[in-house]
Amino acid sequence: MRTSKTLTVAAVTAAAITAGGLLTVSALASPAHPAAPKQNFPSYSVKVILKGANLRHKNSKTGKNEALSLPDDITQYGGNLYTAFQNGVGPQGQAATDGNKDSTIVEFTPGGSVVGQWDVTGKVDGLTANPATGDVIATVNEDLHSSLYDVTPGGTVVHYQYNKALPHNGGTDAISFYKGQMMISASAPGTTGAAAPNAKYPAVYVVTLNSTTRVATVKPYFWDESSAHRANVHLGAGVKLALTDPDSNEVVPSVAPRFRNDFMLTSQGDEEQIYSANSGSLWVLKLPASVDDTAWATSWGGTLYATDNGAGTVNAVDSRLFWPGTAFVAVTPCDENGAPATCPGPGFPANYLGLLDMYNGQITKVELHGGTLHPQGMVFVDASS
Repeated sequence: MRTSKTLTVAAVTAAAITAGGLLTVSALASPAHPAAPKQNFPSYSVKVILKGANLRHKNSKTGKNEALSLPDDITQYGGNLYTAFQNGVGPQGQAATDGNKDSTIVEFTPGGSVVGQWDVTGKVDGLTANPATGDVIATVNEDLHSSLYDVTPGGTVVHYQYNKALPHNGGTDAISFYKGQMMISASAPGTTGAAAPNAKYPAVYVVTLNSTTRVATVKPYFWDESSAHRANVHLGAGVKLALTDPDSNEVVPSVAPRFRNDFMLTSQGDEEQIYSANSGSLWVLKLPASVDDTAWATSWGGTLYATDNGAGTVNAVDSRLFWPGTAFVAVTPCDENGAPATCPGPGFPANYLGLLDMYNGQITKVELHGGTLHPQGMVFVDASS
């Protein structure tokens, strides 16, 4: 992660109405000009539940206690949440201005009470929990010199190195577990060597961990210039990807209105999302803006948790009613390709929370009550969790 409506009649046979009233459609049987059903979405409120300024870790250089800062990715497992504070570390693992080289992973309750924390060397950009084991996996250094950490449920931290120099000449970012496989975004392609896009650069890796050798073996899932189908313009027409910024990734939940249970990669600067049921089936949804994380409401009741990188906080977004399948996105205008060096600025506002129409790619800004939020990482936790 970088820091800083109606269906045509012909499509009805490919769609199904869920009990909640959402119109769903298979990625392989999409309508000619799809658009999501119009909804009157409920109001949302936001409040801060965790402040990095109130937490402490030891500076890796000076040994002095200092506040945590710059939270990014966020995940949940077993009733608790985890986020990573980057503490000023650079995207290649460069020391912060005060000499610190450690990010801090923090485990906390939904109410914001800290359960535990762990320092790891490098800038944590990707963070997720393995649903099969409860291990929390963190990738560090999204531009170069990347590696990953495994925090076991008992709190042991194991450091893994990749089995070879990453062939996309960049770093690694977001992590998802999809069909039993660990999927990691191949971020910042061409940091060294040939520039991106490049047909030889993987966009996503399937990663296998060897706990004995502490080696993480990578193999490509698809590539920066793989063939795909258009999902929102000239539906189904073939297109060649030209990815320059593979970033966040997710697994689409079964309640989503489209691409249910697919793996999804967001190419942040390129303003695209790529949905995939398998490595040979890619659908690209063009967006009107750059986005970072995507999180879907999976139940009528629950909470959307979001980090605010600049404010150094974790926030809870609540509503009296969440519509299952609603796709929330962290819109990041300053991470668009071509954004000005000084940002936010005219035409490039600060991050904001949006609602994504998965049929046509449109994004609607969410009006929040009770506070402000410039979201980065997000996760939805349903009421049963």
